[in-house]
Parts: sequence; C-alpha cells; structure tokens
Amino acid sequence: MTQHFDIVVVGGGPAGLNAAHAAAREGATVALLDDNPRAGGQIWRQGPGHPAQAPLRALLGALNTHSGFTHWPSTRVIAPLASRGLLLESGEDGGVCIRYDRLILATGARERLLPFAGWTLPGVTGAGALQALIKGGMPVRDERIVIAGSGPLLIAALATARAAGARVVAVVEQSPAFAVARFGASLLGEPAKLRQALDLTRGFVGLRYWTGSIVREVQGAGRVQRAIIQRGGGAEVTLDCERVACGYGLVPNITLAQALGCAINDAAEIVVDGEQRTSVESVFAAGECTGIGGAELACVEGEIAGLAASGAAAATRVALHAKRARWRRFGRRVDAAFALRDAARTPPADATLLCRCEDVSIGEVRGCADWREAKLQTRCGMGACQGRICGTAASVYFGWPPATPRPPFSPAQIGTLMTAGAEPPAVE
Repeated sequence: MTQHFDIVVVGGGPAGLNAAHAAAREGATVALLDDNPRAGGQIWRQGPGHPAQAPLRALLGALNTHSGFTHWPSTRVIAPLASRGLLLESGEDGGVCIRYDRLILATGARERLLPFAGWTLPGVTGAGALQALIKGGMPVRDERIVIAGSGPLLIAALATARAAGARVVAVVEQSPAFAVARFGASLLGEPAKLRQALDLTRGFVGLRYWTGSIVREVQGAGRVQRAIIQRGGGAEVTLDCERVACGYGLVPNITLAQALGCAINDAAEIVVDGEQRTSVESVFAAGECTGIGGAELACVEGEIAGLAASGAAAATRVALHAKRARWRRFGRRVDAAFALRDAARTPPADATLLCRCEDVSIGEVRGCADWREAKLQTRCGMGACQGRICGTAASVYFGWPPATPRPPFSPAQIGTLMTAGAEPPAVE
C-alpha cells in the first residue's frame, strides 16, 4: 500500500532534520528519509565512541514527540514516480512507494575526489571519508596519516584523526598561504568559528600545515607506504605514511533534483528562491545541495524550507532570513579562500585511472568532446558509483557539465523495481 505524507524530507543531516522539525511543529505529517542507519549526516555523524552531539539529540528528541513524524533510516530514493511519488528501497521494508504534497530536498554534498597516481591503493580515502570511517569504528591509533586537498574539512579530519590516536604527518592544502591567511583573519568577525578552528587545530602547534601544495603521487607495495607532495615552486617532498586522506572540498548532491527537473546553476547547485522553493512546484531544497556553506547555514535553510512547505506565516521566517544572509556571506568567504588553483585543476598523467569502477584512464577520455562521448567510447561513469566520482573529476579537468542522471539512481533489488508496478517514472 502506498503511503502518503504532507511533506517528505530527503536527507537526515542538519538541513533535513531542521526542515522536518519545523514542518512537524506546524502539524504536518512528515517522513524523513535517510540512506544512513543513523540520523545526523556527515557533520553530526554518530558511531561507536561518537555519541550524538547535543544539537542532534535535541532535534531527535523534539521530533519524536510529534505523532505525525516518521523516520525511515537506511532508505534510498531509487526513482521519482508520477503524481508526486518516490520509489524507495528500505533496509527494513524493501521496495516502497510513497507520495507527498510537498518535497524538501536536503541531500547534502559529497567530497570532490581528484585522481593522482596511486589513488586506488588501499589506505587512500577522502578527508571526509576518513572521518566517517573513524566514527564508524575503524582503528587508526599510531598510524601516520597525510591529510590533503582543500578547505575546512581538512581541519575537521585532522581533529578526528588526532582524537583517535593517529599521528598526522602533515596537512597539505592546495590553496596559497595568502588566501588561507586572509580567511583566517576574517574569522575575527566570527568569534565562534575562530574558537572552533583553534580547538580543532590546537593552534597548529607542532603541525606541518603546508599551503600551496598537493599530493602528486602515493606509492606502496599493496597499500600506502609513502606520499609524494608537490610544494609551491615545484619542489617535491616524500612523506612516509600508512594512510592518505585527500578531498578537494565538497560538491552538492543534486541527482534527485536533476531528475525532477529542478533548475541547476553553473556551480551545480539547486536554484532556490527566498523561501527555499525550487523551480518545480511543491519541491523545496535546503542545505549543501543548494550551495556549500556549513552546518549553521544548513540548519537555517532547513528551518525556512520546513516552515514554508508547511504553510506557516511568512512573519515566522523574517529573523531566519537575516541569519541565512549572514551564513551565506561566510560561505562565500570559504569559496573564495579555497577555490581550486591551477595545480589541482591540472589532469594527472594519462596512465592514471579516472574511473575506478570501470578501469578507465585519463588518457582514454582526454580526447572525448563531452561526458556522453566518454561514456559511449569507454564506459566511464557506468559503474557502481554512476559517475559521481569520475564525473566530478572530469568536470574539473575538462570542463564537462554534469550528466543528467537516469533512474535507478543506485543498484536496487528486482523486487524494489517491481514495487513501482506499471506506473511510469516522472522523468525518462
């Protein structure tokens, strides 16, 4: 039997949780869908030894007091359906069809991974992935780790790794020193952010924090043993290590929004108006999928979206609009400071794999005109991740726009696909 909700929220991070809470307060029946087994998203991720943070505990406690709230963990959206429907695959219920009056997309973001020689060796992860693995219980005590890439996520990964007993050999930031210093100075206007940065880094005491530098290559016999760092000016330094965590910032997760026909801007973000409405009727979006800006911005946007979607009076959102403007300004400062420079944008050697799923190298796609031709000629992007990793890298290296996704968005059981019956997808 198809279930119906006033509002369906896709994503259980800060934006989704705040959207669900705001809507539930207004008396709407709300379903919160999350592909993780526990709510919180990446920022508030729970795990062994990492209990729920105070903001997450407060939100979950408040949500559980509303009888019209339903939380579906370990649940993925497989495809949109006609008549405001979604085909889901749930860890508990298998294939499920649900319908909504309004939909709020809070699908967050994922790491931007850029290939380099040796990036497929065991022991290489993204910076955010390292955090997730540690919070999930992976032991790293006494391991030597190089954390590299760009942006504040490197500092968060540093703190998580140190707390777990790892030895962080160096943090390698591609942005130049002057840009990082200017961003640091701007934190004087955000005392809470400055305190957070100092807490995470311990004031950089005893830390090698190299700016204007990138990981050029990782070497090892069967797993990571050393990383070769290209410093500013072209000098190379070799660091012995057991693990490399490298991520070049975040990119919005817009797959479902694209499939629904929502407008997407040149920065690959969902376009929203002042009330977080997308270009598609009855569809709202909030959080990192509308632009990378951090947890504070995601929380505010989620609350605005939840109130607007539930029909609350506009006056309830005036103060929230001011807070949103403040955190959007902060997000723009982050973007400016950690924008990818030429060294990070330059493709690695032709022999380096671009698509790990289908073993397609940089050289095999270099001569292709666009993403579609690359897929036709090489199967690039046709593996399990459906181009989420290699497609993002190809966009950086070759300027190709992201491909329009086609459902199913991830591998699904035959029984799940049969659940939709003869009802056609909303978008072909």
